[in-house]
Amino acid sequence: MTNNNYVRIFDTTLRDGEQSPGATMTSAEKLEVARSLAMMGVDIIEAGFPAASPDDLEAVRRIAVEVGNPAVPESEARVPIIAGLARANKSDIDKAWEAVQSAKHPRIHTFLATSPIHMKHKLKMDPEEVVQRVSEMVAYAKTFCDDVEFSPEDAGRSDPEFLYVVLGEAIKSGATTLNIPDTVGYTTPEEFYTLIDGIIKHTPGMRDGITISVHCHDDLGMATANTLAGIRAGARQAEVTMNGIGERAGNTSLEEVVMALKTRHPVFDLETGIQTKQISRVSKLVSNYTGIVVQPNKAIVGANAFAHEAGIHQDGMLKHQTTYEIMRPEDVGVNQTKLVLGKHSGRHALRTRLAELGHSLDEVELDKAFARFKELADRKKVIVDADLEAVIADEFYRPRDVYLLNDMQVTCGTMGMPTATVRLRGPDGVIHTQASVGTGPVDAVYKAVNAIVNVPCELLEFNVHAITEGIDALGEVTVRIQGANGHTSMDAQSEAHYPRVYGGHGADTDIIVASAKAYINAVNKLIIAQTESHERVVNDFGVMLG
Repeated sequence: MTNNNYVRIFDTTLRDGEQSPGATMTSAEKLEVARSLAMMGVDIIEAGFPAASPDDLEAVRRIAVEVGNPAVPESEARVPIIAGLARANKSDIDKAWEAVQSAKHPRIHTFLATSPIHMKHKLKMDPEEVVQRVSEMVAYAKTFCDDVEFSPEDAGRSDPEFLYVVLGEAIKSGATTLNIPDTVGYTTPEEFYTLIDGIIKHTPGMRDGITISVHCHDDLGMATANTLAGIRAGARQAEVTMNGIGERAGNTSLEEVVMALKTRHPVFDLETGIQTKQISRVSKLVSNYTGIVVQPNKAIVGANAFAHEAGIHQDGMLKHQTTYEIMRPEDVGVNQTKLVLGKHSGRHALRTRLAELGHSLDEVELDKAFARFKELADRKKVIVDADLEAVIADEFYRPRDVYLLNDMQVTCGTMGMPTATVRLRGPDGVIHTQASVGTGPVDAVYKAVNAIVNVPCELLEFNVHAITEGIDALGEVTVRIQGANGHTSMDAQSEAHYPRVYGGHGADTDIIVASAKAYINAVNKLIIAQTESHERVVNDFGVMLG
């Protein structure tokens, strides 16, 4: 068993995190997130579940090529392992290998449930059959890839003695990482510590070179505590997601585990390879792409994480920062220094500040960003970092444009009905104009957009907040919509169909314009998904249907 003071960070934002309803990302978005995770220093990126869909397989393949095997890596240490998840069957493992084989460091991650309730009701397999399947499928994965990870799903509710047998067979068949998932967030930290400690001490074949990993869900709000308990027991890989997104209540949060190990280093005496100053930027990137807003009181990355309102706290902070802050905002990339940029600032100043914030733009992208920056600077006297982040998110972190907002006019107030006239540039380049009346200005805008795009959908969630202070603050809107016609997608693990939810993001000094951008952003994702789904059906069944 590996026994050192380094904890590998295994990020599953693009797999388990994306299974959170509404968190679906396009291939291009997943690639951009993967690049950011690699830049941040993540050791292993679980890029997806290749067997889930052709699009997911292609997304993992692109990440393996472009992130997992870059032509000019900055250094060997910056090339992460690229993992693909596979159920314990040959078809899934074949697809996983097809997707990750181009990576410099590929990994196949296969799993099979081991708890009595899963074996009986989901797998309908006897324990002996489970042991045999694990042995065969880990060995099969090993024929493709030296780096094989095995997970006994629902380990938190499994019989420890049975786990020792299953994990022993996985080691014998070639598994190099044994991941212990608390799949439904059931255990307590004390129980999870005991479970990991027992696995390390009693699993047959445990030796140096075998890494114990932990993967905890947050159903009872103990994911991070359980993960840290597992690490204290000897686990040296933590499976996490940015912002803690994931199925149901989510996964262990990357930022919480990493900053706990860093801030409480005297307690844990452990290191990670994460460049913590990138955390805030990557958190915002994931939030913008998924449409899942980070709650203000979220640890490390929430808007209030470093805010102080109580008079006693403010007094203490003014006297000494450490009175109420156990870590510096700068440590996670929350820059407290406001670099003043305005309408007289040039391209070089903008490029330099964006690079400091972690955004590397080519000349074409810089031209677009500079144009947006100048447009914003004409409306705001001072542009701060938060404004720049919002501009980048709004300009680049969005799906390809199907419909693009051309212009709009809204009238509202106590007199008369709220009315919106919206002009959208369609995929054919034609400008479409529509006027609608609503219960409010945003409702009127959304009804006008719906009339133009003619794609039935339902607005599930609408959130708005100011990016910066002041009357000229840049407003940010996030929405989540669902296809009203029952558009569905395959759930990678259960194979059940469920309605897809799509998130959208928009930013502007005019909050109604930001609302329109966010809604159009989400609708574009819905249209793209439906188009790709239709194309797959035609490709698969076109001859038969014809």
